[in-house]
Amino acid sequence: MENLLLNIKDLKVSIEEKEILRGLDLSINEGEVHVIMGPNGGGKSTLAYTLMGHPSYHIESGAIEFDSELINELRADERAKKGLFLSFQYPEEISGVTVEDFLRTAKASVTGEMQGIISFKKLIKEKMELLEMKEEYATRYLNVGFSGGEKKKNEILQMSILEPKLAILDETDSGLDVDAIRIVAEGVNKIRDNKRSILVITHYNKLLDYIEPDFVHILMDGKIVKSGGKELAMEIDEQGYENIRAKYAN
Repeated sequence: MENLLLNIKDLKVSIEEKEILRGLDLSINEGEVHVIMGPNGGGKSTLAYTLMGHPSYHIESGAIEFDSELINELRADERAKKGLFLSFQYPEEISGVTVEDFLRTAKASVTGEMQGIISFKKLIKEKMELLEMKEEYATRYLNVGFSGGEKKKNEILQMSILEPKLAILDETDSGLDVDAIRIVAEGVNKIRDNKRSILVITHYNKLLDYIEPDFVHILMDGKIVKSGGKELAMEIDEQGYENIRAKYAN
């Protein structure tokens, strides 16, 4: 039996008094990979930030239920502790803080348990081997001097360490070359399982050359106007968004 993890019902969201999401519905079961595509300004990043509880995004009405609990009013840190994770489009550089120290602190914050230095070193080494990352990577300052692909791979490492129930990748392929996109996709494929769900938000379909989604959704003008399989992404590639808008948008 499928277990419902995320259930969004008639979600309306505004920022600076401008309505962006206009009645969005979306359901994600455990272990599923969903891809949301759409033109710029349609509400893709607004959905990501709203799911994580960004204070600038105001829920006007509707419901976000995560693991059978209404989370509309929860802060971002409370959502993270419940198993939500957001991979940023443009990860911040933090000089003076190593990747290992950052991840150990994040793990302790999410789990509420102190992470022993030796046991955590073992954990991060295992995860980095899985993702084919060099060991010295852990001693570098967070994202400082990293290439675009390295920054994204670091986000995948965070996902692997924090083990969220739902990982949201907000345009994680933005600005990456083909090799970097493949690296990110391979990392996602290595951590996906029958319990962890992944929501990939993208403007392009290049990532889908390497990730096999369960569902593809088109988000346009604040609503999901069409859902389908991978063939829907191919339709976008061939016909563009305007055909979809003419057919399905209200």
